[in-house]
Amino acid sequence: MKRNCIAHIRKTDGVKQSVQDHLVGTAAIAKILAGKLGLELAGELLGLMHDFGKYSQKFQKYIESATGINPDTDDEEDVLPHDKKIDHSTAGAQWVYRELRKFGVARGIGELFGQMLGLCIASHHGEGLIDCLDGKGHAVWKKRFEKDDELTHLAECERNADEAVQQKARELAGENLIRSLLNAVKPILSDQTTNRKIKEFYLGCLTRFLFSCLIDADRINSSDFEREAQKEVRRLTEKPDWQPAIDKLETHLAGFENHYPIDEIRRKISDDCLKKASDSQGIYTLTVPTGGGKTLASLRYALHHAKKHHLDRIIYIIPYTSIIDQNAQAVREILGEDWVLEHHSNLEPEKQSWQDKLLSENWDKPIVFTTMVQFLDAWFGGGTRGVRHIHPMTNAVLIFDEIQTLPVKCVHLFCNVLNWLTTFGKSTAVLCTAT
Repeated sequence: MKRNCIAHIRKTDGVKQSVQDHLVGTAAIAKILAGKLGLELAGELLGLMHDFGKYSQKFQKYIESATGINPDTDDEEDVLPHDKKIDHSTAGAQWVYRELRKFGVARGIGELFGQMLGLCIASHHGEGLIDCLDGKGHAVWKKRFEKDDELTHLAECERNADEAVQQKARELAGENLIRSLLNAVKPILSDQTTNRKIKEFYLGCLTRFLFSCLIDADRINSSDFEREAQKEVRRLTEKPDWQPAIDKLETHLAGFENHYPIDEIRRKISDDCLKKASDSQGIYTLTVPTGGGKTLASLRYALHHAKKHHLDRIIYIIPYTSIIDQNAQAVREILGEDWVLEHHSNLEPEKQSWQDKLLSENWDKPIVFTTMVQFLDAWFGGGTRGVRHIHPMTNAVLIFDEIQTLPVKCVHLFCNVLNWLTTFGKSTAVLCTAT
């Protein structure tokens, strides 16, 4: 009879979470998050296999002897007494890579998808996605995927794992998964107007999106097991009803009176934004001089546009924290506290509720105000914290204020990410400037 393997031990009362419960719970969340781009099966498989290595006897001895130590740190591998390490992320990566590479051998499709999903799993306790190549062009990722079984314990994990987990994994790692991933990569690879390097960059964006879904799902499941009361704050399956916010804003705008010529100009700008809200998704610009009512005009556009296209979120990306404070407060006064979330370095901790601190981890509110630093860190920074903000950027309205302040050295990378988000990530971008 197989033993009940442990994934976590709660610090407060010593309650144990089984590996099966953690894998199944993480898979359910990752399925929801990845579903925004039609990749439910990929998200579910990532969640189900990410901690497959915890079925090893070595990890079980560790977790039982290390009560009070969090086995899900952001270190590459868990540190044991006497500086020994245990790797519980490679086993799942090897399993997924082995299974997916069986498909489309001649075209290398299974190989590509095996690498993408395997990288996500192998990297989920590391310093972000692991390097695929070293400075000399050698395939570093192969070393990880070909790591000796004595170190990854894959064969042992397959013997010890719950049958329900293995059966579900086998079901997921099939043709339907390959088909859904093909639907995501075909538009990228078949675009005749894009060169090879940019296509590879876009495949990297897609991989980072999946990585974001896995990291967020893993952290949510682990955190909510430790603090069960916070589950009620989550909005994972809750789609915003934009109409109440629209009604509040329209009522507020209707209260403005035209006393001066500038008032009529502001109204025209706002009305023009309203007219454009019904247009298709894409990249737009909004050039309005200072004092032209850009904040409320862009909010009006975003709310109506989000409703029309059934979008999940509106994100303001602003270069200066002083501007964020002003704009967020203005929107908060009109729509209410429940609609607005701020996430930037200038927030005073004592003025931020524990709920907002929790929701800032993955921008889990309808309207988010953040910085360009946070945006760039999510896409290009190391570690696994910032990457949780990538999946919220899909199926959203992204409003970039004072876009002319973007450093020149970041323009090329920024444009490539923005093109992926708006072409393949179901998002709309508005580039705002007063100059």
